[in-house]
Amino acid sequence: MTTPRETPATFPLVALLTLAFAIFVNISVEMLPMGLLLPMSRDLGVGEGAIGLLVTVFAGTVVLTSTVLVHLTRRIPRHVLVVTVLVVFGITCIATAAVPEYWMVVVLRVVAGLAHGVFWTVVGAYAAYLVPKEELGRAVGITSAGGSLAFVLGLPLSTLLGQALGWRWSFAVFGVACLVAAALVRRMLPAVQHLPAVATTETGSVALPQREPGRSAIGVAVAVSVTAVVMLGQYAFYTYVTPYMVERVGLPEIWLSPALLSYGLMGALAVAVVSVWLGRRPFGGAVGCMVVMVVVCVVLASTDVLPVAFAAILLWGLAMGALPPLLQTRMLQASPTHMLQTSTAWYTSGFNLGIGGGALLGALVYEGAGIEALPAVLLVALVVGLVLVLADGARLARVRRAHEVR
Repeated sequence: MTTPRETPATFPLVALLTLAFAIFVNISVEMLPMGLLLPMSRDLGVGEGAIGLLVTVFAGTVVLTSTVLVHLTRRIPRHVLVVTVLVVFGITCIATAAVPEYWMVVVLRVVAGLAHGVFWTVVGAYAAYLVPKEELGRAVGITSAGGSLAFVLGLPLSTLLGQALGWRWSFAVFGVACLVAAALVRRMLPAVQHLPAVATTETGSVALPQREPGRSAIGVAVAVSVTAVVMLGQYAFYTYVTPYMVERVGLPEIWLSPALLSYGLMGALAVAVVSVWLGRRPFGGAVGCMVVMVVVCVVLASTDVLPVAFAAILLWGLAMGALPPLLQTRMLQASPTHMLQTSTAWYTSGFNLGIGGGALLGALVYEGAGIEALPAVLLVALVVGLVLVLADGARLARVRRAHEVR
């Protein structure tokens, strides 16, 4: 078996692509209500805000349970765990396609949220077990391509299916896709040894954390905090991007699927840039992406002209496609080896706290101040994130200087 300190001699491309596909179906299922907000609202007889809150329910479940679940499942082989949660995901999607009432959909989203928290805690750290540290940015870039593909293909496809056949078909199709992903993971993904390395002492074998300069819980905490804050602003806006494009800038509803596809294509391009170039520069890349998104927010807050707004949304897709893998790479590089699983659980909780809180915040802003106020929410979140990233960069520079002096 592969251990964290015994990485493969060859780059495990097939395994990473398998993880990318599993992430694709997982993220697609998480985002399904965003692309189907309008038809789900009409069919279930609830407001658009109530459908948006399905994202909050899902993410809130992840935040409340992922740290506990990673502790309870810590001794289960990671390979087995990924297969299991994908099967659960598939079953909940197929069941959602069949239930008649909104409250039943809510219950199934809670179950899916439980599986999602376990999934990301495991998958988020899997690449670190498969590749050496110097290849980590490249590996995360490849697996993150699955998330970008969810924007490129998953979200537009679900929107198109919802418009053509009904939203229930979207859930059914992606439920089957989850089961296919489970079969592929079982076949193609190698097992790993995820428990800490054991050191022998006079009193027996115990796990002893080693000193790793530049790695600390502080760095992990900053990466998680930045992720949570930025995702809060991102999903406050992005959860309601379809009514924003229709109501604010006048995009015809029939063009929503191509518009979302264009956004996702920019995200896929960004992941390619991360894999080839920015993955080795997570600090500079993250700062650059957030600066670009600040400019986008200013433009979207000040215009309702469709061509200008659409160009800004494409630039938003480019920057946002690169930012999550860069923050994840920074978190993995900051995490001491012995707390990798815990760090990933924190990151998963922070990410989903941002998603769920953002969807809730977006609903409140949408109903209270109007949809035109949503870009300002993302702008504030980005400014806070930039301050945290720059402060952590200064802290790391001081740590490195002190280590060189010694």
